[in-house]
Amino acid sequence: MISQPLAERLRPKTLDDYIGQKHLVGEGAVLRRMIDAGRVPSFILWGPPGVGKTTLAQIIANRLETTFYTLSAISSGVKDVREIIDQAKKNKFFNTTSPLLFIDEIHRFSKSQQDSLLHAVETGVVTLIGATTENPSFEVIRPLLSRCQVYVLKSLDKGDLLELLNHAIQHDIVLKEKKITLTETGALLRYSGGDARKLLNILELVVAAEESDHVEITNVKVVERLQENPAAYDKGGEMHYDIISAFIKSIRGSDPDGAIYWLARMVAGGEDPEFIARRLVISAAEDVGLANPNALLLANACFDTLKKIGWPEGRIVLAETTIYLACCPKSNSAYLSIDKAIAYVNQTGNVPVPLHLRNAPTKLMSELNYGADYKYAHDYPNHFVKQEYLPHEMLNERFWEGQDNPAEKKLVEHVKALWGGRY
Repeated sequence: MISQPLAERLRPKTLDDYIGQKHLVGEGAVLRRMIDAGRVPSFILWGPPGVGKTTLAQIIANRLETTFYTLSAISSGVKDVREIIDQAKKNKFFNTTSPLLFIDEIHRFSKSQQDSLLHAVETGVVTLIGATTENPSFEVIRPLLSRCQVYVLKSLDKGDLLELLNHAIQHDIVLKEKKITLTETGALLRYSGGDARKLLNILELVVAAEESDHVEITNVKVVERLQENPAAYDKGGEMHYDIISAFIKSIRGSDPDGAIYWLARMVAGGEDPEFIARRLVISAAEDVGLANPNALLLANACFDTLKKIGWPEGRIVLAETTIYLACCPKSNSAYLSIDKAIAYVNQTGNVPVPLHLRNAPTKLMSELNYGADYKYAHDYPNHFVKQEYLPHEMLNERFWEGQDNPAEKKLVEHVKALWGGRY
């Protein structure tokens, strides 16, 4: 037991011991109510590493007192899925509750592997709990996704992490035998990044390096220990998020050398190439944006080409796109404008569409003046005519602000020539 890592020794067995995710499992929360009622549908837990996805699945199985099967998408195939489904069908005769099938890293399952789950999930042979660090709408096939709820788990906040630290020091079978003083916690919290497993790995590393049973935790000591053994707190590839963050920030900061270095780190570390390509598409839209709309075309071409040619040649395509995006002028005007517009919509609600902008597919709608007085832009010089495209009470609102780069200056000049003082 003592040979187990600290994070495994402290894995909670009940919801009362579970730290974090109060929006899902706190008193009265949606998942807590279903668990307490003993009726849990198939669902997918989406969140970063170390926030309790696997633990939550195990707690649910214990609470429901049902058979619990687990698969890792990295090492399991269609054959393994079918064998478990066959076992589940047999066990269903002896248990009124469907067996739980937990699939870790379900985003790594191929389409055929996911297809093999569909009938069993739909008919209730198994209740599926999937765990993923990737957006399920990208990685899980639509038929399976439609049969599952998706619950988003959040990184642990400062309060959660401090609670976990104190719990570890006071209750762990090894740590409670030592006199551990938390003089400073800033470095522990910073390097953990909201990841409970990473936090406990760092704590265990610092304590194990001390010869005395009296251990004082300070920021300097944490930094020194991590510099001596930088991989010790990265078990299971948890630097995944740190490196992709550095990669995107290097592109945003127009540093091609920095961007290509972090790309190399991901390639050498075996990162999923499609994960990198997706982030390039997002960066092209969010960070380059209208300063160079061709960036989004290239990023999409990169994603498509990667699928066609595969690996290892795909690394060249990723490198070309990375360098291009890093060297492009930058604009986040599209990103800012959609967020500003969404915030305005949330504030003002569903304001009616002006009558002249409505469609009139029926006679009644025509009689009610739907579409009346609409001016078809192509019937006018330069394919433009001034008319109102916003609800009347919003005509003075501005959402898009063109930024100071050559491409957007041309766009701003064009719309100013059309609209005059409005832009």
